[in-house]
Amino acid sequence: METNKLINNSPKIDSMEKSKSIAGIVGPTLIVMVLSELKVWNATLYNTQIVPLVYLSGVLFFIAGLSIVRKHNIWTWGWQTLITVIGWLGLILGVLRMFFPQVYTANFKNDNFAFVVELILIFIGVILTAKAYLPTNKA
Repeated sequence: METNKLINNSPKIDSMEKSKSIAGIVGPTLIVMVLSELKVWNATLYNTQIVPLVYLSGVLFFIAGLSIVRKHNIWTWGWQTLITVIGWLGLILGVLRMFFPQVYTANFKNDNFAFVVELILIFIGVILTAKAYLPTNKA
């Protein structure tokens, strides 16, 4: 009973603080996850794709995407939209991997296109991490 009371009486977090909080998780996660998947570190990581693991990663992407979209479905002309887009992409990617894991395993190529996508994701991770952890100028 007291838990509900605390939740209902807690002050609302403004959208910027919510964005910074989520960016503080998503940004570093993107950086570390994508860096660890680069051919430089794990050249043979994607040589064999196991359908149950593709399905499991789909479940994890779906849960992460849905969590982000439920708490942060903010569409503005700012960096916060990156979080929302990542949430929606995670949701969609998760559904595709859960329903069509064989298609992913048959068609994935760890080529230059994948490398460019990985670099873009690392760049987005750096932006989100900076927005979350660097001080803001309030002039």
